[in-house]
Amino acid sequence: MKESARYAKIVEWSEEDECFVGSSPGLVYGGCHGSDEKAVFDELCQIVEEAIAIYHQDGKSLPPATSGRDYANKMQNVA
Repeated sequence: MKESARYAKIVEWSEEDECFVGSSPGLVYGGCHGSDEKAVFDELCQIVEEAIAIYHQDGKSLPPATSGRDYANKMQNVA
């Protein structure tokens, strides 16, 4: 398993920006955006890989993992 699999990756439609916005909370502040949902996800995956590489290059510990916490099912209880 890649280290990047430990981090949730979210792509959602932004009414305000009128495009898809990708983020990885807890790891990447900011993210990416575009009109094609799949392209935004692919770019986000690359950004997460690069962020992890920078953490390693700088000798810093990675932030706590954000995947594997069953967010999808927990979100259903909110709606």
